[in-house]
Amino acid sequence: MTGASAYDRARARLLHRRRGGALSTKAMTFALIGVINTVIDYGVFLLARAALTRSPAALAVFDQLARACDCSNTVTISLIAANTVSWLVAVSASYVMNSSITFAAESGRQLRWRAYFAFVVSGVAGWLANTATLVVAAEVLLFPVWLAKAVAILASFVVNFSLSHFVVFRVRDPHGRAPSDV
Repeated sequence: MTGASAYDRARARLLHRRRGGALSTKAMTFALIGVINTVIDYGVFLLARAALTRSPAALAVFDQLARACDCSNTVTISLIAANTVSWLVAVSASYVMNSSITFAAESGRQLRWRAYFAFVVSGVAGWLANTATLVVAAEVLLFPVWLAKAVAILASFVVNFSLSHFVVFRVRDPHGRAPSDV
């Protein structure tokens, strides 16, 4: 019989798990970074929303857009615009913190454009969950905007962690293959 012994395979699996870290530890670290990132997201959202709703030029653009698509109103489009600005800032901060801390073993604590773009693309699903939840909570359920945004952040946490753990930062061998590809 060729190949590694049962002992070698078990040892390799143990080292792989240790190097990748326990899922619960990663989720906790991701959540703690998420708290910091939430402050960033929330703060930028409030600043962007205040700036956009006080800008006659922005309101005029939002009004024209709402009329052109006949799908929304100025308030909803301003919420989406502010949420998009805050998401772009927050996803960048999240990538840096998670590459350096949560997924340090997988990333080697290296910031790479390719990994950043994969993180951003996977984060689009979180942004969609966040934005949809925000609009439904604020416009349909009539939650105050601050509460709607808080609920939206919670919804996107589940999506973002799952995609980060299972897609963006999955453990790879030195040749860039995931263990299941080997």
